[in-house]
Amino acid sequence: SLRQAVVVEGTAAQRRIAVPASRVPAPGKRALIEEGGRSLVLFNIDGRFHAIDDGCPHQGASLCGGKLEGEVIQCCAHGLRFNLNTGYLLGSTQLRVNRYPVERAGDQLHIVVAPEEEIPCTR
Repeated sequence: SLRQAVVVEGTAAQRRIAVPASRVPAPGKRALIEEGGRSLVLFNIDGRFHAIDDGCPHQGASLCGGKLEGEVIQCCAHGLRFNLNTGYLLGSTQLRVNRYPVERAGDQLHIVVAPEEEIPCTR
């Protein structure tokens, strides 16, 4: 199942979402992580992890099922392509999907999320 409970730790400054080992995607794969009303997509690109919002900033379509080519995810709805390293729409610095740091502590992965009020709309 794509939906599974995750452990949330953190302070007012940030939250750390612990990703269960069973939800960590294999290289070239992705996993939908849902926590606290938020949907994130965790990607494993050759052992490098990227976490983004599941909603396309254009019209909110899910990015989880999009076509993945290297470090670029393509939105299923309108074909917009976003770089997972920067979050930006290819060829633009105006439209961006929210990205979140992924930290590794031993075998445990955490997605670090700042409070909503600290995330600017233009990210």
